[in-house]
Amino acid sequence: MDIQSGSGPLPTRQLAPTPPLIILVIIAMLGPLALNIFLPSMLGIQAHFQTSFSAVQLGLSLFLVSLAVAQLVLGTMSDRFGRRPVLLAGTGLFLFGTLVCLFAPAIEYFLIGRVIQGFGGSAGLILGRAILRDMYDRDQAASMIGYVTMGMAVAPMIGPAIAGYLDKYFGWQSSFWLLLVFAIGVLTASYLKVTETNKNPIPSIDFKSLYQSYHDLMQIRIFWFYTGLSSCTTGMFFAFLGGAPFISEKVLGLTPDVYGLYFVLVALGYSLGNFLSGRFAARIGVFRMIMAGNILAMSAVCIMAILFLTFEASAPLLFGPMLILGLANGLVLPSAVAGAVSVNPRLAGSASGLMGSVQMLVGAILSYLMGIILPLAAVPTVWPLIVAMFIAVCISFGFVNMLKTAET
Repeated sequence: MDIQSGSGPLPTRQLAPTPPLIILVIIAMLGPLALNIFLPSMLGIQAHFQTSFSAVQLGLSLFLVSLAVAQLVLGTMSDRFGRRPVLLAGTGLFLFGTLVCLFAPAIEYFLIGRVIQGFGGSAGLILGRAILRDMYDRDQAASMIGYVTMGMAVAPMIGPAIAGYLDKYFGWQSSFWLLLVFAIGVLTASYLKVTETNKNPIPSIDFKSLYQSYHDLMQIRIFWFYTGLSSCTTGMFFAFLGGAPFISEKVLGLTPDVYGLYFVLVALGYSLGNFLSGRFAARIGVFRMIMAGNILAMSAVCIMAILFLTFEASAPLLFGPMLILGLANGLVLPSAVAGAVSVNPRLAGSASGLMGSVQMLVGAILSYLMGIILPLAAVPTVWPLIVAMFIAVCISFGFVNMLKTAET
């Protein structure tokens, strides 16, 4: 059913000045902050609702699944109606989901709130990338996405550290009150400062055109190469997110506040990688940045395995290599995203949405597997996480080789 009112193509919009970069950074922070601030409180939430760790871990996996589904919808909606109105609606939905989490009487209601949070929080992630692609060509977009995601890393850098202390002294709900306040600030900034950048909105959305958009993207092999390698890269990180709270307490003996401080190393590496992408992606090119990041990711996983084989388990053995893996992610993802959304610039929103959806689904699967597998071991161990990350980086190298062949 066509949802366009009237007939004929939409007129080209008269655009206000483009949104300031700092506003795009703040908007893009909301989803990662909601994802990561939850981590130090997982065991506290488990105790509050008197449930299993795997049930609480669904709060991470379902959040990612919700992100995946939302990006399929919101990307195309922004291609039709513009970036600004979809962004405002998504942020408002995130606010509602946060309230549901805060006042949840049981774990089931809490999980529903996380699903709503994920759906709304996806708006900033997907539309920040689409807005930048509206404003810049492919290599410039890779640099600007690098700067934005470098700024985004501030949220997961300080979020878990703050949440660890809030959980220790005020309970897990305090982290969600912080999310609520931040979301109100994001909504206000979006309303006041984000202007429309979609110069050529598609005329209508109906089932046929929606199918055609994704069908066209799915026929472009290089789009799937970018999507596959970015999904494996993020999959390693989400496997870590799913297993790190359990490993930190059961294997390393860390409290939530100490875990939050160590997590800063991961976000610091990611921030540095995105800074390097911002500085060098336009000059070096997308493929070389992706290759460098994959080599670093393989090095990080191998170093972690060697350390745990050689020394007694301790926090630096886990979080030191994860700093390198965060750096690798920061090198790969901006270039992979810029490449994927450039295969058909007219469908940049749909491409960003489909790519993000696949990334989140892969991340949800790996994080949930970690939540199930790790507690099954008779003696808690880090090896299921190391094996999962090694498999993911090997598959990523396969996509890199296919990308190299396609571009040559």
